[in-house]
Amino acid sequence: MKHGIAIAAVLLWSQVPAAAQAGQAGQGRGARPAAPAAAQAGAQVPDLSGYWLGSYFVGLQNIETAKGVIVEPAGGKIPYVPEMAAKAKDTAANHMADEPELHCFMSGVPHVMYVQFGFHIMQNPGARGYVTMAWDFMNAFRIIPTDGRPHIPASIKLFQGDSIGRWEGATLVVDTTNQNDRTWLDTAGNIHSDAIHVVERFTLADANTIKYEATIEDPKTFATPWKVTETFRRIAAPDYEQLEFACVEGNRDLQHYTEQAGGKAKAQSR
Repeated sequence: MKHGIAIAAVLLWSQVPAAAQAGQAGQGRGARPAAPAAAQAGAQVPDLSGYWLGSYFVGLQNIETAKGVIVEPAGGKIPYVPEMAAKAKDTAANHMADEPELHCFMSGVPHVMYVQFGFHIMQNPGARGYVTMAWDFMNAFRIIPTDGRPHIPASIKLFQGDSIGRWEGATLVVDTTNQNDRTWLDTAGNIHSDAIHVVERFTLADANTIKYEATIEDPKTFATPWKVTETFRRIAAPDYEQLEFACVEGNRDLQHYTEQAGGKAKAQSR
């Protein structure tokens, strides 16, 4: 079932506060700003539209041990401050049952960019409008305005945060703030606080390749900013479809477990 323009419109409308939907004054970003200079000048930007698949699937790994993902600092380790390094170690050792995606939560940014399965980019033509991203995994989506608006108030915290985009030449730059502290950076216990700030860069290297990098800072958690990279390849199969994803907390579907993973539980259920 492919995502289309109608779905994107519904998603956009669903994010508008109820007061604004009813024509009342709200407390969001305010009036729509004037178009950026690039849009006013009719500048053309790359078209990122299509279905894409990552290279590393870091969402199923420890981001620190996944080869080639963390490119700064050298050595590929997250530059935790001591207190948060201890908390991350304790999380990995004693709290893996709290892994957010096990409880059907959204992945957060940048984690959502390297989860398993493909994702779909839908883009308004020109430099003004929105870039929308939708995933198989968790039915997640990101709606990224590129019209120069400010971020929402800092007091509002969201699983996917508040993403604002702009074009720098051929690169889409996305600034994400307002995340809560309930997501992880992977599924291995690497954590962050609600002060996390992520700047992503999407560069169309050729018709079938997007080069991705994200710079992550969080003064409560990390001693210095650090950077991850990824490469997205276009899914060219003409019959490719994104499927509906069902996350069921406490899944007991033993029939489809391998014997190694679920054999003991299967025996107990007989």
